[in-house]
Amino acid sequence: MAIARVLAQDPELILADEPVASLDPPTARKVLGDLRRIQRELGITCIVNMHHLDLARDYADRIVGMRNGEVVFDGPTEEATDAVIEEVYQRSLSQEEAAAEKPSDETAEVAAAGRTGES
Repeated sequence: MAIARVLAQDPELILADEPVASLDPPTARKVLGDLRRIQRELGITCIVNMHHLDLARDYADRIVGMRNGEVVFDGPTEEATDAVIEEVYQRSLSQEEAAAEKPSDETAEVAAAGRTGES
């Protein structure tokens, strides 16, 4: 519903802060698919902040990794390898998955972006 309200305003840019954080996996994929379709078919730039790396890699054209408010990675999704993401989070992805812990005070975020036009 929130996406429909945004589209009714005819935006040039959509900022989505953790749009799938509390959704089940199929619904999360549907929402991100809708945002990608909006970006590609309507030409509206979408910037999505999320901690779901698998989804960011599946749906984004570009990933920006931040740690403590500083950009530590900015590039195409293909370049966001496990090693790069581990550097963003400063820990092993396998440890992260095994621990399934909450983000610490030292936060790391990934912004997934779908862009229109030139970078």
